[in-house]
Amino acid sequence: MADPDYKAGMPAAGSMVDRVANVAVTVVPLALIAVAIQQSWGGLLVWQDILIFFATLIPFGFGITVGFHRLFTHRAFKTSRPMRFLWAVLGSMALEGPVIEWVAYHRRHHRFSDEEGDPHSPHHGHGSGVRGALRGLFHAHVGWVLFSDEPAEEQRYAPDLIADPVVLFVDRTFVLWAVLGLAIPFGLGYALTGTLVGGLLGLLWGGAVRIFFLHHITFCVNSLCHFFGRRDFETGDESRNLAWLAPFTFGEAWHNNHHAFPTSARHGLGRAELDPSAALITLMEKTGLAWDVVRIGPDRIAAKAVA
Repeated sequence: MADPDYKAGMPAAGSMVDRVANVAVTVVPLALIAVAIQQSWGGLLVWQDILIFFATLIPFGFGITVGFHRLFTHRAFKTSRPMRFLWAVLGSMALEGPVIEWVAYHRRHHRFSDEEGDPHSPHHGHGSGVRGALRGLFHAHVGWVLFSDEPAEEQRYAPDLIADPVVLFVDRTFVLWAVLGLAIPFGLGYALTGTLVGGLLGLLWGGAVRIFFLHHITFCVNSLCHFFGRRDFETGDESRNLAWLAPFTFGEAWHNNHHAFPTSARHGLGRAELDPSAALITLMEKTGLAWDVVRIGPDRIAAKAVA
């Protein structure tokens, strides 16, 4: 049942500036994908483009999964002020929005998962049958980003981050990190080729293509992982584990596991459940960069597992 306080005190709808920005960072990379496809088919794709794609995809992707999600949203581990700054910056460069807004939306998702108040449920309020399912999947995947006026309610859902001067600084300077996240692939392209064209192609692959890929693997967790896959735990919502998606989402697609144990640093709870983000957190722990890592014991896992 939805929280009765959900409607109370809700601030006004988001600004037109936010709407335009959301549309721009979602639609523009999609349009530029056609250029990247034409370049690939025309035999113009070179190793520098692939290198720049992965050189931006991997750190910025971990910025979302390790930083925005497991560190800032769920406090699955602790780290130093410089590392909090680094993770906040890397996540910001992924261009999925400022860190505090991102966290507030995700905490709302957990608070109201697949009920009224969930900002991106594919199940609530979309009708029945095939048409309702398709509407719900579209809404959960990208519709809520493009068309929803639902506010993040940062004061309500992320007061701890507003009170953190490191995170607040990165949040308030989001545009700087967004621009830097685009300047880096341009600079890499220019440095590797020595040409302006190389810089622009670096921006294409490390900017538009990377943004498109990172956005849509995140969107897939919101949509596909609440519709398809396996349910190993009873969570009271429709969260599911989607094994084939896990490598592409840095381990985030073990989504039913995550909803069962939201604060766990590891989402892939089984030995065969690949979770690169958890592996990176473990590496940080072993090198003294992370501590108080939240782990779920086998007894708790067994007690909550679906019979």
